[in-house]
Amino acid sequence: MSTPLTAEIAAAAARLVVEEGLEYGPAKRRAARDLGRGARQVDLPGNDEVEDAVREYLDIFCADTQPGELRALRELATVWMERLAVFRPHLTGAVWRGTATRLSALHLELYCDDGKSAEIALLDRGVDFDIASTRGPQGRDIDVLSLASRCPALGETVTVFLSVLDHDDLRGALKADARGLTQRGDLAALRRLLDKQAEED
Repeated sequence: MSTPLTAEIAAAAARLVVEEGLEYGPAKRRAARDLGRGARQVDLPGNDEVEDAVREYLDIFCADTQPGELRALRELATVWMERLAVFRPHLTGAVWRGTATRLSALHLELYCDDGKSAEIALLDRGVDFDIASTRGPQGRDIDVLSLASRCPALGETVTVFLSVLDHDDLRGALKADARGLTQRGDLAALRRLLDKQAEED
């Protein structure tokens, strides 16, 4: 449940997400600190509340630039999803949800029969990448490959994160959340979003 404090933290976190490109978790913790509050879990807003605040911030301060930046990032995502099509890529994060700006990273999930096959595919293409790990579905550690990709439409380099998941993790991954929104989408779904955005523009 939202309280005046969590709403204040959400608004401050939204500014950090949009203006500095922070992810939601770090933005919430820093916003709490900036407001002189300890980042106790009870005081932190949920991601849905932060996303609402981000959308409000974008509507007020970035309405003239954000749609074009979002489109550029989605077009870059289609390039990488086409390149990695064999791994059933799904776009997630701000670029999928429609809240991305030029500071946002691309987050792709790859559903692989063999976890190392994505690394081999990148090496075969001569793509430099780093490997880290994070907590994935069912609490398992998963590899996250990160690389830099030039976005011509933005004239900038964008960070691309590739989360390497098991093929079986795809089952149930497309369930909608409590708001009826999905957390990820495949290439066909992304192209539908781009078509819809083109119509609205």
